[in-house]
Amino acid sequence: MSISTTEVTTTTPPAIVENRVGLGWREWVGLPELGIDRMKAKVDTGARTSCLHTFRTEPYTENGERRVKFWVHPVQNEMKEVVECDAKVLDERTVTDSGGHKELRLVVETMVTVGGESWPIEMTLTNRDSMRFRMLLGRTALSGRAVVYPESSYLAGEPAPRT
Repeated sequence: MSISTTEVTTTTPPAIVENRVGLGWREWVGLPELGIDRMKAKVDTGARTSCLHTFRTEPYTENGERRVKFWVHPVQNEMKEVVECDAKVLDERTVTDSGGHKELRLVVETMVTVGGESWPIEMTLTNRDSMRFRMLLGRTALSGRAVVYPESSYLAGEPAPRT
């Protein structure tokens, strides 16, 4: 009997998991409550909490409620487009980044839209100018909602613009 040293490999599309959106390692997301129709996000199962790039934050109190105004450059490598956002502050947390640096960050809650599905997520705010992606979609936001296929990108498509 002869053993072949040539192996045939086939690639099949990812299996559909019921009630979960299939995501690649990077995806288009929308943050409609913040006025952001679409932005690229890195799907990061190594990050517990999602994170949004802000280049300026102004915490304030209104009627006894902690809030924050923050400004976002939603497009990678583009500093001209600016979206001014406003949200209720849920918490302040010390976050350790991938480099081991600790930072106290404000936490807000907002809706995320991915692949035609929307759900609320918690997000920390920080300056990500030195990072490739303006947003990380962390594992808490993905739990029970998504299946990640790390070899793929943009499986969910682009969010539809607001009308």
